[in-house]
Amino acid sequence: MAEFVLPKNSRVLKGKTHSVKNNSGQVKKFKIYRYDGDGNPRLDEFEIDLANCGPMVLDALIKIKDETDSSLTFRRSCREGVCGSCSMNIDGTNTLACTKSISDIKGDVKVYPLPHMQVIKDLVVDMAYFYAQYASIEPWLKNNEKPPSKSERLQSIEDRKKLDGVYECILCACCSTACPSYWWNSDKFLGPAILLQAYRWLVDSRDSAKNERLDNLEDPFKLYRCHTILNCVKTCPKGLNPGQKIGEIKNMIVEKKSL
Repeated sequence: MAEFVLPKNSRVLKGKTHSVKNNSGQVKKFKIYRYDGDGNPRLDEFEIDLANCGPMVLDALIKIKDETDSSLTFRRSCREGVCGSCSMNIDGTNTLACTKSISDIKGDVKVYPLPHMQVIKDLVVDMAYFYAQYASIEPWLKNNEKPPSKSERLQSIEDRKKLDGVYECILCACCSTACPSYWWNSDKFLGPAILLQAYRWLVDSRDSAKNERLDNLEDPFKLYRCHTILNCVKTCPKGLNPGQKIGEIKNMIVEKKSL
């Protein structure tokens, strides 16, 4: 029988408990993953009086950092679900803390960093390799032909609509870090987020490098590790469907070979 031994510091320990005083009776408990790079990670517990807190999980995190524990570390920026900075695992689902309502969560609120990513500190993970994968698909317009107009390349309304459901991706990595294939093959498999971005350029009528882009993706691991599990669709905070677009990329490759 095979035996798997976890690293010594992989077990999450019970951390500190911070209780609220003089509460209004609307107390919610937050269990937050803490790790500073040394020793075992821990789960700290914070009680929050919801009568004095904003409605979103990010509001609670900011309140904790401002009023209880200034060492709590997490990323955030726009607070509008646009930048993707505050992506984390909340109540078992990868999502954005700024758009996740506290009232939607029954019981204690459990907050962890994105899974299968190296933790730098607390809820902050290392996104360097994810961004390197993004750069590998060359996410910019490639067209050496002179535009018909001196200043711009025009699109028809129909061609522009092809980008709907794609351009809204904010590269939060919620989908990729929810994908089992990405967990096991993240060194080679591009994952749903990056493949969705690749599709965005493949269908852009202004780009002339479609065949080149398809050749770059035709690889046993880069593209074909997608097994249509569709965790990416379930967890996307923007309601996008990376799985469908990955299937369309595969069809493009088949069509290219048949020409």
